[in-house]
Amino acid sequence: MLKPESYAAGRWIAPGETATTIIGPVSGEPIAVAGGAALDMQEMLDHARTKGGPALRAMTFHERAKMLKALATYLDTRKEELYALNPATGATRRDGAIDIDGGIGTMFVFASKGRREMPDGHVYIDGEVEQLSRKGTFLGQHIAVPLQGVAVHINAFNFPVWGMLEKLAPTLLAGVPAIVKPATQTSYLTEACFRMMIESGLLPEGAAQLIVGRTGDLLDRLGAQDVVSFTGSADTATMLRSNPNLVKNSTRFLAEQDSLNAAILGPDADPDSPEFALFIKEATSEITAKAGQKCTAMRRLIVPESQLEAVAKALSDKLGNIVLGDPSSKETRMGALASLDQKADVLEKLAQLAPETRVICGGPDALSDNLANGAFLPPTLLACDDPDAATVVHSVEAFGPVSTLLPYRDLAHAAELANRGGGSLVSSLFTNEPQVARDVTLSSAAWHGRIYINGRASADESTGHGSPLPHMVHGGPGRAGGGEELGGVRGVLHYMQRTAIQGSPDMISAITGTWIKGAAETTGPQHPFQRTFDEIVIGETLHTDPRTVTLDDIEHFAHFTGDTFYAHMDEEAAKANPFFPGRVAHGYLLLSFAAGLFVQPDPGPVLANTGLNGLSFQKPVSPGDSIKVRLTCKRKTKRTDAYGEVAWNVTLTNQDGDQVAEYELLTMVSYER
Repeated sequence: MLKPESYAAGRWIAPGETATTIIGPVSGEPIAVAGGAALDMQEMLDHARTKGGPALRAMTFHERAKMLKALATYLDTRKEELYALNPATGATRRDGAIDIDGGIGTMFVFASKGRREMPDGHVYIDGEVEQLSRKGTFLGQHIAVPLQGVAVHINAFNFPVWGMLEKLAPTLLAGVPAIVKPATQTSYLTEACFRMMIESGLLPEGAAQLIVGRTGDLLDRLGAQDVVSFTGSADTATMLRSNPNLVKNSTRFLAEQDSLNAAILGPDADPDSPEFALFIKEATSEITAKAGQKCTAMRRLIVPESQLEAVAKALSDKLGNIVLGDPSSKETRMGALASLDQKADVLEKLAQLAPETRVICGGPDALSDNLANGAFLPPTLLACDDPDAATVVHSVEAFGPVSTLLPYRDLAHAAELANRGGGSLVSSLFTNEPQVARDVTLSSAAWHGRIYINGRASADESTGHGSPLPHMVHGGPGRAGGGEELGGVRGVLHYMQRTAIQGSPDMISAITGTWIKGAAETTGPQHPFQRTFDEIVIGETLHTDPRTVTLDDIEHFAHFTGDTFYAHMDEEAAKANPFFPGRVAHGYLLLSFAAGLFVQPDPGPVLANTGLNGLSFQKPVSPGDSIKVRLTCKRKTKRTDAYGEVAWNVTLTNQDGDQVAEYELLTMVSYER
């Protein structure tokens, strides 16, 4: 008998006397007891706010990203222990890969995003500096900093590992501690994964806690700096988000709810096309993976009227070959629903759908007697012949292996039917016609969190309709909850406060750790390219001597490179151009001269020039003009144990002091000489 424990204020707490008995979905027999312990919710909140929060905020984004990578690596070495528990949830090994490997992979992605797209500091810069005054002495900048509260994660039963890790990764990267509350039915698998993270010793004390069972009065104790992130039914979300205390404190509430996701077979996809085959393949997978218990599963299959019977036959043939049974068996293609209660709910929803649909294949009557005691249900395909008159089909979700075929007249009708779901996490389109993709997107994107388009060109590498990727937003409008998760750094910002700061360049620079124009400049004791990463100081500046640009320079560069554009070679043609006074120097000639002016040629800590960002030319340079360079250390970012990245602001000015070009130069600089 499994007995998952809560982890509160640094202590493991066993199930209490009023623990819930968990009935296994495969055998129909008890497999675990969970919850019922008397947890002190205020103690948990205090522990997170006084221990976990300060410890996480003391770390930089990159340090938190390294922590996530180490956690993911550790879990990856022990994932077979999680796979051993996975069949008890009713899921097959293939289903478990979506949950277990998917969750670990999500942590790896956020670790990478944190290192590559966030600063090696404590303040995230959101957008460019806003000049709020004529002379530039008063500026504005949007920043984001970690909330100083707690993130409460309330997760669903269908993904006990991924559901936890996909919320934890952006939360911890933001610098916010979390209290995780998994669904009781599959909490034993969540607890096993959570226990591994605690045993790894990689998390600061108080960074993560676990509630197995009820949350008690936890929501009544949250404040303005806290966040509730919920995954589950729309009814439960409505009940939770209307908590008077959450409303009073404007506590952030992120919801990822059930939705009637649609899949459209394009009008160009006839039965012999690759797109038709892809549609059948993915629909089969979406109906059967996790026994249809995916918030992104295809619930409504929208197909051309002329293709309805062909799709029905092809899909029912595929579904008829699905082996249903014990998920631990290698022959099994689809396991059980997560619980007997969940099976009863799906059967109830099928009864509600019955007046508007007909059964193509499957249904409860097709279940073999030997599986009757478990939470099994055959993959079921319905058809709604009059989707315009239907209402239940567009409002009731059977959260199991059930999908409904809907015929459409034309593309506008298909988009209209997809939108009638009232807001979904994902809508997909199978087509080989770019114009079809454009028309559907413009008609439907406002109603769906993600538009997945697949066809012959992307089939080999596409990740599938039902796969939320950590790089992309997971959420949707309306019925889907109106929230967002994942989406790379976008997901991290949900746990941070965006604040507008205003002040002088020095003030803004000090706060962000990034030099901006107008902030103080310093001069180092030697050429900056002879200084190590740690020795270089933000704002450290090199001013070069000037160099005169001659007509011979321009002509030599033109013939040497082959860039003989008329503005550099033909005086009359150049004068006729409204941008130039006559023949002018190549922009790339100026960059080359700039490098020659500021580069120190001797070996030193600078290892390589790895990039150039934001290049712009403000004023042409004519023969006889001179240029000089200002090179200023803008920001520093540690990259490996041996070297870091230094970004330099580079400006070129002419003999009159007018700026002619600007860019950001990236160099890799060693920590040692």
